[in-house]
Amino acid sequence: MKLSEIISVIESFAPLSYQEPYDNAGLILGNEDMETEKALITVDVTEDVINEAVEVNAGLIISHHPVIFDGLKKLTGDTYTERIIIKAIQNNLAIYAAHTNLDNIGEGVNFKICQKLGLSDIKILTPADDELRKLVTFVPVDHADSVRSAIFSAGAGHIGNYGECSYNIEGLGTFKGSEDTSPYAGEKGKLHFEKELRIETIFPKALRQQVISALIAAHPYEEVAYDIYPLDNIYAGAGKGMTGKLENDIDELTFLKILKSIFNIKVIKHTKLRGKKISKVAVCGGSGSFLIKDAISAGADIFVTGDIKYHQFFDADNRILAADVGHYESEQFTKEIFYELLKKNLPKFALHLSEVITNPINYF
Repeated sequence: MKLSEIISVIESFAPLSYQEPYDNAGLILGNEDMETEKALITVDVTEDVINEAVEVNAGLIISHHPVIFDGLKKLTGDTYTERIIIKAIQNNLAIYAAHTNLDNIGEGVNFKICQKLGLSDIKILTPADDELRKLVTFVPVDHADSVRSAIFSAGAGHIGNYGECSYNIEGLGTFKGSEDTSPYAGEKGKLHFEKELRIETIFPKALRQQVISALIAAHPYEEVAYDIYPLDNIYAGAGKGMTGKLENDIDELTFLKILKSIFNIKVIKHTKLRGKKISKVAVCGGSGSFLIKDAISAGADIFVTGDIKYHQFFDADNRILAADVGHYESEQFTKEIFYELLKKNLPKFALHLSEVITNPINYF
């Protein structure tokens, strides 16, 4: 199977436009025309993971963390990154990463954590802004249904839990084609009046290309008139962190024990117990301490994340229980996300879950 087919599935689910500016998600090594029979799924790419990929005959490694964050100026093997890249090239291995784009989507890393915790009423903690666009187009009345269906199928028209949302106004459009045109109606060189519907709907900007392509393919006009407007509305389908509610309130120590079991850890760093029940939970896979205050504002009783620094624990200010379960530990379920996504969309493609524990942190 070509890498382009595999990448298309991943990026349709977690568009690269949702990655943070510092990130390096996407195809890191190889080219999209390469073919492979198997992919190895991992959290990190290490030398042991490269060896494992060779051993299981995988031509592609799909990881959560990019092996290259900054530009490489040389390939001498002096650093672990250089050694990994050299070894991957020698073995004709491709490497792909979906990192903060997988963190920031509605059904990504944080959603998986919420599922593991059995939470309901799941919502993005800090929804993204500047992610929505309004599409306005003008369609002959007889073709309005087919055009609407096409752009809805491409991903437009979602507002919260509602789909196929649009606003439609009937009006009169005019056009006059030159001698080089084949107008849908009327005659070349003559002004034509056509009853049209003005259709308005919204879409996430990551879907712009496919929505506009669908519009043009379904529209009967040679030249399709449309406008795209940026919106200040928040987009609940992407953002940072997540919140959810437990079915029943649980005391703090019991919930911490549940975290140990789910994340398979022996130690949790946390702030002072508040002596209150846990009902609403906020989570952020990876390094999420910057969201502590947002979790407090959301009314969460506990915030579960990784990489909380000493002084950041003070930010909890006894208004929330902050629990650090570890960076790797909070993102270990990314392998399941990749596996489930690819199995669903490419059921005949071979996948192998890495057995290498890539966590660089050890506890004594």
